[in-house]
Amino acid sequence: MFKKKQHLHADHGHFRNKARTFVLPLVFMFILSWPLTLLSPQPVQGAIKTEATPPALKTHAQAASLIDVTSGRIIYSAEGDRELRIASLTKIMTAIVAIEHGRLQDRVKVSPAAYAKEGSSLFLKMGEQMTLENMLYGLMLRSGNDAASAIAEHVGGTEEGFVHLMNDKAIQLGLNHTHFANPHGLDAEGHYSSANDMARLTAYALHNPTFARIVKTELKKAPNPNDSWDYSWHNKNKMLRLYEGADGVKTGFTKKAFRCLVSSATREGRQLAAVTLNDGDDWNDHARMLDYGFRYYPLIPITDKQQPIDGYPLLTGASFSYPLHEGEKNQLRKRLVLFRKSASADRNDVSFGLRGRVEFLLEGQLVGSVPVYEKGSRLPAQTTRQPQQETPTTQVPANHTQQQGWSSKWNEILKNLFGA
Repeated sequence: MFKKKQHLHADHGHFRNKARTFVLPLVFMFILSWPLTLLSPQPVQGAIKTEATPPALKTHAQAASLIDVTSGRIIYSAEGDRELRIASLTKIMTAIVAIEHGRLQDRVKVSPAAYAKEGSSLFLKMGEQMTLENMLYGLMLRSGNDAASAIAEHVGGTEEGFVHLMNDKAIQLGLNHTHFANPHGLDAEGHYSSANDMARLTAYALHNPTFARIVKTELKKAPNPNDSWDYSWHNKNKMLRLYEGADGVKTGFTKKAFRCLVSSATREGRQLAAVTLNDGDDWNDHARMLDYGFRYYPLIPITDKQQPIDGYPLLTGASFSYPLHEGEKNQLRKRLVLFRKSASADRNDVSFGLRGRVEFLLEGQLVGSVPVYEKGSRLPAQTTRQPQQETPTTQVPANHTQQQGWSSKWNEILKNLFGA
């Protein structure tokens, strides 16, 4: 809807070194940078003209952040790293940890500690059992604090054990301004996050299809073992009904945190997520933030898979897109990194045709990369996930540490959002 017709161009750089005759160190890096010429530019069809510099964006929030879910780029931030109370936005972490560590069809029992938890509630009965999947719907649609505690005890053994998993996850994701003291978000000392951290966490969580499916649901019915009628939960997130393309995520409120909101929306395959903390006009502010992102930061296709590299018998192994405003499009630079074949065969799969990568930089900062292979190599499959255009394997923004010991799928998603 807001795509821009664009031809990225500049002076061509030609290199005549041959990759197979390297006698250089482990990695040879071409530090020369180019505006987008090593790879043929990919035009964007049917877009409207946007301003070279986006106008100022203001909200009523104490802190706010707007993120492109595919690339992980934060495209707007105001007091984004300020550590604040986050109320039930906490449950975004509760849900993703439970999904990754639990089994959706497990029966979760409501303990005395979870029963009648203060604040918002599903009004579960003591001893009642419900599948973890249905409990997660109640958690995210109705913000049930009783569900949060029951889930935590089931998945973590104890609520404290689950909180430990939450904080471990925050460390894994590089959320340096986040610490959890409970799974529900009731005000507590040492329980806080920031708008930027919540944006990054949300972008990560939305790559999980189970999480994405739950938070976009407007109405969920679940069996009720205590009565003849089923549970019927309407989503508290009014953005699902107020904003075109809205598909999540979570509301929050306490007397100390005030109104908190995370929303997401997808238009023409492009997904954004907005965060506000302590915002008395959050519905309207989120609509403005999302409009701003779609309007001024279109997702620009930079290269396709199997794009040739000028001057080399090499092809890209993945596609790459990045959100850029009009004035940034000629500022994106790239550099070619080629692996030394003899020294890096085991680590970099050179024997399978992988020869290095093309890195993309904006204002000197690495924002993504794609692998490059010898022509004729059998390139690995590039999986896709809707509604995002790009696969999590295609983009590798910098600034955070990739963690070990995860499944291959989630490692790739983490690389996409939080760096190599």
